[in-house]
Amino acid sequence: MQSPKVLSARLTCLLVTTLATTLATTLATAQPPTAPAAPAAAAAPTASATPVAPTTTPPAVDLGKPAITPTRPAAPADAAKPGTVRPGGNAPKTETFEITEKRTATTERRDSSASKIIITRDDIEQYGDSNLGDVMRRLPGVTVGGRPGRGGPPAMRGMGGGFTQILINGERVSPGFSIEQITPEMVERIEILRAPTAETGTRAVAGTINVVLREPLRQRNNDIRVQVQEERGRYSPNLSYSRNDTMGPTGTYNVTVSLNRNDQLTDTAAKTLYTDIPSGRVTLAQTGFGQQSENRNGMFLTSRFQWRLGAGEMFSIQPFIVHNKSKNSNDGMLQQQIGLNPAPYAVSRSDSDSTFSVARAMVMLNKRLSPDLRMELRGGGGQFGSDVKAVLRERAMSGATVLTQSTDSDTKDRSWNVVGKLSYNWLDGKHNLVTGWEYENIKRTDNTTTLLNGSPLLTDFGNQINVETVRKALYVQNEWDPHPQFSTYLGLRWEGIETKSRTLTSPVSNSSSVINPLAFGVWRFAAPSRDQIRVSLTQSYRAPTTQNLVGRPSLNTLFPVPGPNTSVSPDRAGNPALKPELANGVDIAYEDYLEGGGVISVNVFTRQISDLIRNVVALERVTWATSPRYVSRPQNLGNAVTSGIEFDARFRLPELIKDAPAINFRANLSIFDSKVDSVPGPNNRISEQPKMTANLGADYRFRATPYSVGGNINWTPGFDTQLVDNQLSKTGTKRNLEAYGLWTINSQAKLRLSIANITANDLITSGIVTVGNERQSVTTNGKTSRSVGLRLEVRL
Repeated sequence: MQSPKVLSARLTCLLVTTLATTLATTLATAQPPTAPAAPAAAAAPTASATPVAPTTTPPAVDLGKPAITPTRPAAPADAAKPGTVRPGGNAPKTETFEITEKRTATTERRDSSASKIIITRDDIEQYGDSNLGDVMRRLPGVTVGGRPGRGGPPAMRGMGGGFTQILINGERVSPGFSIEQITPEMVERIEILRAPTAETGTRAVAGTINVVLREPLRQRNNDIRVQVQEERGRYSPNLSYSRNDTMGPTGTYNVTVSLNRNDQLTDTAAKTLYTDIPSGRVTLAQTGFGQQSENRNGMFLTSRFQWRLGAGEMFSIQPFIVHNKSKNSNDGMLQQQIGLNPAPYAVSRSDSDSTFSVARAMVMLNKRLSPDLRMELRGGGGQFGSDVKAVLRERAMSGATVLTQSTDSDTKDRSWNVVGKLSYNWLDGKHNLVTGWEYENIKRTDNTTTLLNGSPLLTDFGNQINVETVRKALYVQNEWDPHPQFSTYLGLRWEGIETKSRTLTSPVSNSSSVINPLAFGVWRFAAPSRDQIRVSLTQSYRAPTTQNLVGRPSLNTLFPVPGPNTSVSPDRAGNPALKPELANGVDIAYEDYLEGGGVISVNVFTRQISDLIRNVVALERVTWATSPRYVSRPQNLGNAVTSGIEFDARFRLPELIKDAPAINFRANLSIFDSKVDSVPGPNNRISEQPKMTANLGADYRFRATPYSVGGNINWTPGFDTQLVDNQLSKTGTKRNLEAYGLWTINSQAKLRLSIANITANDLITSGIVTVGNERQSVTTNGKTSRSVGLRLEVRL
């Protein structure tokens, strides 16, 4: 059996050989490149004129994706100047032209009733990222958890843990699936909505991130991308292939498949201190070291097949498949410098094998019932599965085994949903009335067996937990343009969620429902100005997750049962009595649209939250131990408020400074503040919310050459959070500097070199708990590393 390092090296050699062969073939067959003009930061709407045939068919409307935000009718293109006759010349022959406006990300952003930012495919691919989490870090107002270079769940306005609604093709993702695992090659665009809408759903206190997967084009092409990424001498290759083509006169399709291998090494150091507060004497000092090795192989497949049935009518099928297999190992060492009792172990080793898979398909029908009435029906179903086998062994310095814990977990989610929507234009198109309904059913089966030194744990809960969640929703919304410069949107959404679980001894039933009103207004300044002001008044909510309600207890291994543990090493469990959080929000934005297609915007927001959910550590008498243990459970703490200001700019330098170099600039700055009423200050903030985050990026294409360069810096300063009266968390500063260079070999091939996490700054985090006269703290140093990637992009 070949070792992983040998296999990785051979695979890397194979990819490099493939890259060189493809490059040589492309260079031999393609025409010499011509240096294209420097692109605008965001292309302005352009009008194209094409002769109209004697008999024409109405232009196709792309309805192969669900509309995820209300959008007013496109603003008409500037009227063309009447044709003139030169002095002394004859009048030219009259020819009829059809004027069509090209919809750009900037145009769609300006015409949207709700605040929406669109990240295009060019932006997504720009830095050659290997996963979508790295792309998210650069988006306006978005923060990413975890240490730099490792990614994590994205959060808008610093509010993670369910405050941010995550959608794929307009639908919520399966529990346990992280969108940062998606490869950028599979994504067509990313849409950011800063406020909830009736149609997209109101479980979006901080906002919504919608990931739209690849869409078919009415042209045949084949895109191939070969990439190798190096970090700490380990190589992670990626190969992706995408095909667009037609199926007869009315059908189109896209199939995108990506194969990748991720090979990473992660180092962590943790310092534990117990201090007697009156005397300042340290009673316990421990230092733990860990090195995790991860090897993951993944396959992603997304496709869309769609047929045009008539003018404004479409039928589509969208399968989506993800399959990952990973093998992890973690070697640890625990050193104790001060303490009355010996350390629980000296060295540890954990090994795990896991398989993760998602298979889902969506079917959608768009039908025009009359010239003013349209119907959309959508249905989907699929399965999410996770199988994890893990073994932890802890040994004393003598080599004797002091603990062996094995866990075998098999989780399956089966879900299906149906969605219906009617859209009606009335009063000469000034009103667009939309009403819809949704129904979703999710059934989860969790089989978990945990053995501690050969004896089963948590026998009171049984090995199997069955959970069923039913979600229903009704909504209505109306867009109204009472004046060419003013648009309004009013919406109302009812949503109910019922969760039931069946366990051996503790069945759980939790039901909740909310009615959320929403109102938006957009005022557009009179021509020639393209500026506008947005105002929104919304109500949204966050429902408790299934894990928060009925989660099986997770036991701390540093202090195994049946004995006691400490407040900084608690067990974790759910709380079936949780209520949903409700948030009233206000957003006000000013948007300045530059003549060359650039955008500069400022947005202020506030959210008043009731029944805030937060994890609280408390000492409890539990059934799984003979002595009381500290347990972390989610609880409703009361009211909270968060507010902030967000700045976003995207432009070419010549738009602001005449005759300046054609540099594309991107900058965003977000400043946040929050306060939890029931927690004493200072720093009684919402969990995980930083005080600010910023991005600054620039790109430049050298004139008369095929070369482009760019860079970006992401900065989130450190912050403290008072969780409850005796618990404090500290998060250090995160910096991520990255750069890329692009060689446009010809019209069919590009070679991209990227460097991420150039400064490789460590991430320092701390957790501090005060128990009586003792302060217990754990400070973790997460090491990071620089990574280098090389990618060849070929279109055939």
